[in-house]
Amino acid sequence: MTTIVWIHADNLSPENPVLRAAPGAPAIFVWDDELLLDWRISLKRIVFIYECLLELPVTIRRGDVARELVEFAHAHYANRILTAASPRPRHREICRRVAGLMPKGSRLEVLDEEPFVAYEGKIDLKRFSRYWNTVKRHVLT
Repeated sequence: MTTIVWIHADNLSPENPVLRAAPGAPAIFVWDDELLLDWRISLKRIVFIYECLLELPVTIRRGDVARELVEFAHAHYANRILTAASPRPRHREICRRVAGLMPKGSRLEVLDEEPFVAYEGKIDLKRFSRYWNTVKRHVLT
């Protein structure tokens, strides 16, 4: 099975488990046009994400994430897209769309990893500072 790796903004580490699970596989990050418009992400955050991406072996694209992923897989003759899990509902929505766009015999595989913190309450994932203020007491105990 030929694999591509989908890197998303929830795990921009060079130690990303999908990069370790598929060493040498072509990797892609897609700037999500819809999310950028809906969340009005600051330029400071965009620059931070971009600087993180520069440390990764990844192709960077922009547009409709699901379509870009499937096109990238097709261009690399891949029948498997591997990505890391995310708590974001948007990630699950994109995964559903990707699965619906992939040709028969292809699959999307989502790797679970140990969560950074065990917290079951509501978390605002739009801003890191809000997230950190919610979970820091659970991390630092």
